Amino acid sequence: MDTEQVRTFLTVVARGSFLEAAGRLHVTQSTVSARIQALETRLGARLFVRNRAGASLTPEGRRFVRHAKSLMLTVAQALQDVGLPRRFSASLRVGARIALWEGYLPRWVGLMRATTPDVSIGCEIGFEEDLMQRMVEGTLDLALMYTPQHAPGLHVERLFDETLVLVSTDAAQRDPDDRYVYVDWGPAFDLQHAASYPDLERTALTANIGWLAVQLVVANGGSCFLPERMAAPEVAAGRLFVVPDSPRYRHPAYLVHPLDSDSPVLERAVAALREMAKDLA
Repeated sequence: MDTEQVRTFLTVVARGSFLEAAGRLHVTQSTVSARIQALETRLGARLFVRNRAGASLTPEGRRFVRHAKSLMLTVAQALQDVGLPRRFSASLRVGARIALWEGYLPRWVGLMRATTPDVSIGCEIGFEEDLMQRMVEGTLDLALMYTPQHAPGLHVERLFDETLVLVSTDAAQRDPDDRYVYVDWGPAFDLQHAASYPDLERTALTANIGWLAVQLVVANGGSCFLPERMAAPEVAAGRLFVVPDSPRYRHPAYLVHPLDSDSPVLERAVAALREMAKDLA
């Protein structure tokens, strides 16, 4: 079976439309249509129903998702395993938002290296859209993020709750001022933030990740909302101060992993992440 056709199928599943899949794959929409048509002919079944809203899976398409992911995962694992040094028996590929690589995931990597030294671990940083795409395609084994989407063949579970706190370089500050950096922590944060500061106008500085906001604030002075866990080292060092009596927002972190996996290494990795999440709670 043509793996390019299967990858195109999974991209349409992840994006929900042939047009968006074409953009992701950097091909024309007609190329996507031709690949799907060829795959449908090969399988003898219709995989998608196309309408104005995009493309939705048929019952046959939903059944094929598991096989498609398994096929792509097998290909990816074969490519990795063939190139693995003999001292490694397996590999894991993990992607996450950069804030989750602050403290939490490096500790998990250390635990995995100590308990499973024969496992090679690939670590990546990404945003939700790309991480979910990679999970659907089977080119990541695990992904951690704040605003996941649900997709066929994937399990999404709430791992732990971050607490977003307002931190500032000025110990006497009480509210955001003209040096405030607005961090895009997602739709839930937007709503809570607007309710807390209804009169706050658009800020002069914005950042799409917390790490970038920290660099801006520490270098130039100001304030921003950060996960309490991420802010702790800066607060301990005296570079930032938690603004007293400021709002505190709950910000869930999620783990995404395949529903049907018989990999004992993946099971151990997920169990370790859950155990560490209990410590955070």
